[in-house]
Amino acid sequence: MLIINADDFGRSPAETEAALQCYKAGRIRSVSAMVFMSDSERAAELASANGLDVGLHLNFTEPFTDGSCPENLRHCQDRIISFLRRNKYAQIVYNPWLRREFAYSYSAQATEFERLFGKTPSHIDGHHHMHLCANLLFSNLIQSGMRIRRNFSFWPDEKGRINRAYRALIDRRLQRRYRLPDYFFDLTQTIQQKKMDRVLALAKSSNVEVMTHPILQIESDYLMSDQFQAILARLEIGSYALV
Repeated sequence: MLIINADDFGRSPAETEAALQCYKAGRIRSVSAMVFMSDSERAAELASANGLDVGLHLNFTEPFTDGSCPENLRHCQDRIISFLRRNKYAQIVYNPWLRREFAYSYSAQATEFERLFGKTPSHIDGHHHMHLCANLLFSNLIQSGMRIRRNFSFWPDEKGRINRAYRALIDRRLQRRYRLPDYFFDLTQTIQQKKMDRVLALAKSSNVEVMTHPILQIESDYLMSDQFQAILARLEIGSYALV
């Protein structure tokens, strides 16, 4: 099964509209929504009106842009952002001094999602993939059995051994507690590196998620193309609800 999931739903009006256009055209089946952002309220209304399958796109790397966001939550978010943006390795380090801040931010985002959408998310992933940061991985804040996005998938000739080994270790930990697709790829990289045929071959026998950001021209052009429409006609297309 092929899962085409659009990220950043509700982050801004433009991103919401780009994803919704692709959904209405039958090019994607699900989205990951951000809460406490400038278009979160409207995005939730549109998702409900159009029957969208919606997951929670956890945000630990950007300030919340919704003016109604509680001030103490903004303060916690600022501390988390400062830590995770310190360097590219910060996400793999567990920071015990931010344990309460991560717990509060996660709980607030999960609660706000349920308020906006009237249900629990179909899946959970993260903006800049920070749902895989150490403070979340080792906290067990996310309920067991939830559908979760895995690490990026690579072929043996891609990335170094240490990089692949670390990702495999994290995925094995996730699999013990959550439900994951079998593979995960980024649409822009798949297009630019001409890997789509290999990805589609995997989707014939496995659950494969392809992440998209329809606000990007290269991705929206591809998703709305006749070529992609022909691909969809040959494969089983689904969403996280079927994982």
